[in-house]
Amino acid sequence: MRNQAEETQLRLMQPREPAEFLPEPPAESLFCPLISVDDHLLEPLNVFEGRVPARYKEDTPTVTYDEDDCPWWIIDDDRVPVLVVNGAVGRPMRQWKPAPARYDEMRPGVWDPKKRLNDMDLCGIWASLCFGSLPWGFAGSRFSSMKNNEAGLAAMRAYNDWMLEDWCGAAPERYIPCQYTWLGDPHIAAAEIRKNAARGFKAVSFAEDPEPLGFPNIYDPYWDPFFDACQETETVVNLHVGSSGTLTTGCSASPADVYIALFPVSAMRACIDWIYARVPLRFPRLRIALSEGGASWVPMAIERLDRSYRQVEQSMAWSSSDPNPVGILKRNFWFCSIEDPSVFAHIDLVGSERIMVETDYPHQDSTWPNAQAILRRQVEGVLPQDQIRKVAYGNAARLYRHPEPPTEWLARSEIGKNDVKV
Repeated sequence: MRNQAEETQLRLMQPREPAEFLPEPPAESLFCPLISVDDHLLEPLNVFEGRVPARYKEDTPTVTYDEDDCPWWIIDDDRVPVLVVNGAVGRPMRQWKPAPARYDEMRPGVWDPKKRLNDMDLCGIWASLCFGSLPWGFAGSRFSSMKNNEAGLAAMRAYNDWMLEDWCGAAPERYIPCQYTWLGDPHIAAAEIRKNAARGFKAVSFAEDPEPLGFPNIYDPYWDPFFDACQETETVVNLHVGSSGTLTTGCSASPADVYIALFPVSAMRACIDWIYARVPLRFPRLRIALSEGGASWVPMAIERLDRSYRQVEQSMAWSSSDPNPVGILKRNFWFCSIEDPSVFAHIDLVGSERIMVETDYPHQDSTWPNAQAILRRQVEGVLPQDQIRKVAYGNAARLYRHPEPPTEWLARSEIGKNDVKV
């Protein structure tokens, strides 16, 4: 059995097959408007042009093309392909491969913010928070690891400018701005958070565990200036699964399917580690979202944390004067669900104010174009309408300080219409 790395390399060596597209999906019936707190995008290939000072031109990421006219990013000494999996939606499942792809082999909504609105409308997504594509790392770690640190910082700032001005600026009421930060210096990172909060950024993508990326881990007070800035500005810290550059997986022979199945385990590990690192104790108003981490594991995490606290007399982490870590989990963390029917059946254990939904467009995990049907299947007859509205859009609107769906959206939905003021 081949492991993940071997599978990826083998597929990169295989001959390309012509791109196929599924028929255009019909618009879904609107059960309840959604605010999706984890989607992705594919950056334009000129994202850095005109945004990075000329003195860094030689060290700024550039693009080259292979014999099939597929773009590859050149970042320092690395040659990084743009892969089909960056935009899997609308393609037959058998073509969801880590193989190089051209932009015209993906739906325009993958890389065009105005075309994305059409795809959002098809399945009732009122607003979306978008992370970047795979070459940059979900915490933007690629920028912080560039050989020329000044060029890396300039490129990261240019990327954030593009995200705010071009992507979110295409429809500010429909997109929630999320930035990358500078991992190489927490004081620079803090200054960027404060500057960007004033510009309209509501969130930052950070690493579940910075240590595998070559930076101090979260137990180190190194990060406190950054956390302080996030708390001060109410900037939500998004911990996307895989943002540490690693994923929970099985043995050396495990196929890629194994680490995908274990995504929630990575989120659980991050949540518990952040609590034991006492980050939320030092920064009690810090807001942390576990992006693409699921929520069905949370009741088990609560049980384990509560059991740990009952044994506080022998603990090397807690003292009897510390609060129960379960209270920290329910105060500082929000959980992001693609498809978690079991947690909705036990939502009181977690709290209906703590769960948000995501569609993960345009990745393989995406519920698009059936996001409404999938949400309905999980919550109809299980949750009361007020809790459905919280999960679908209310919690995200409050956490990210983003407008709720407008009256015309609510009026034509089955659940949201109860929020229309008469």
